[in-house]
This record gives sequence, structure tokens and C-alpha cells, in this order.
Amino acid sequence: MARTWQLQEAKARFSKLVEEALKGEPQLVTRRGRKAVVVLDWETYARLTGEKLALWQALRAPTPLPNDEAEALFARTEAEHREVSLF
Repeated sequence: MARTWQLQEAKARFSKLVEEALKGEPQLVTRRGRKAVVVLDWETYARLTGEKLALWQALRAPTPLPNDEAEALFARTEAEHREVSLF
């Protein structure tokens, strides 16, 4: 969910607004009580607008997976050994 900032507050705390956007959280700025603009991180913007991204950027998850989930993706089951006849 986007955080909402009044324009005056957004100008006064622009660094904080940018830091929140860089965390992947859209920031909504209002002017005179109406929705005016949304501040997004670059990767989200590029994905939404179809900007050319490197393949690794397009395939990368928006947030890193926890270690146990990442390990589960690449886990291999132990296969039984089998006898092979070479003749």
C-alpha cells in the first residue's frame, strides 16, 4: 500500500520519501487534497513502462527470497546408484 504525502511534507522530507520508494513501496503525493503523483523505484517504473532491462533484472524477484526458500528451489534429491553393464 502506498504511503500518502501532502506536497508540502513531500518537499520537506524528500530524502525520506525517496528512501521509502527505493524499498519498493510506492509513495503517493497529493496536491490540494487530490492525488497528484506517485514516486516509484527505477526497477518498478521500468517494468511497468516496458523499459529495456537486462534479462537478470527482469527475472529478479522484487525482494530477495529467504535463505530456506532459495535453498528449497535448488535442492536435489539423492538418486539411488544403479548397476551398469559395460558389455
